[in-house]
Amino acid sequence: MKIFEPHIHMFSRTTDDYEQMALAGVRGICEPAFWLGQPRTSVGSFKDYFDTLLGWERFRASQFGIKHFCTMGLNPKEANDDRINQGVLDLLEDYVNREGVIAVGEIGYDDMTPTEEKFFMAQIELAIKSDLPILIHTPHRDKLDGVKRTLDVVKESGIDPGKVLVDHNNELTIPLVRDTGHIAGFSIYPNTKMTPARMVEIFRRFGTDQMIINSAADWGVSDPLMVPKTVQVMRKAGMDESEIEKVVWHNPINFFAQSGRISLDDFEDHGGIDRTQLHEGNSVLRGQTP
Repeated sequence: MKIFEPHIHMFSRTTDDYEQMALAGVRGICEPAFWLGQPRTSVGSFKDYFDTLLGWERFRASQFGIKHFCTMGLNPKEANDDRINQGVLDLLEDYVNREGVIAVGEIGYDDMTPTEEKFFMAQIELAIKSDLPILIHTPHRDKLDGVKRTLDVVKESGIDPGKVLVDHNNELTIPLVRDTGHIAGFSIYPNTKMTPARMVEIFRRFGTDQMIINSAADWGVSDPLMVPKTVQVMRKAGMDESEIEKVVWHNPINFFAQSGRISLDDFEDHGGIDRTQLHEGNSVLRGQTP
């Protein structure tokens, strides 16, 4: 089964992860811009990071037969940093309109501060201006209240609910997100957030429409194969193959297709992998013969 991984931070992963994902059926990924584990102190560091998402990471993915797309945004955690927040917002005016950028994100709340809200709203306005969907990070603490406040801001902005992917949901938040017409994302983790078994129960209760699952794998304890592993649990639970395919392939691609920069046609076979290619003089092979 072909899989599109809609939320994974490959900047923090190794080439071995790309290889294992490809072997597990992952044909495309979306890498949202995010926090790097420690604060960045200058706007220039964001520029280099954004360039990496559009350059080296796209190249690395291609060397394993995976199509790489990304989202651009000022993440909620660093939105509180007055050293960089306005400068990064200014930078995004250009980067959200680059090839391969299929949404504005991750944006939203971390501690639910007034400053976070200011830049959350500003980035929704940028998405509306650029006719892009948005990917929303919901806070890990006070999840239910955070989602309620998030949905209030989204409603106030006037953005089409169908262009809003609200991520990191759980059993408490899913009714709020679904009832307001937004797309619901779930991050499957080895020990926290959502588990494959809980995810199957949510599908049983709420169906698969407007539902997307991801690994959100980054530099922390996470697993870039959680979507393929969840597919196996869905099969064992007796879910129909067409419903599984809808969740892990059609739903995410159709959502991001609203950007006009990705479609199912992008994943038609166009030949094999060419490992003689270089990116700015660099290869993933480290001296090995292609």
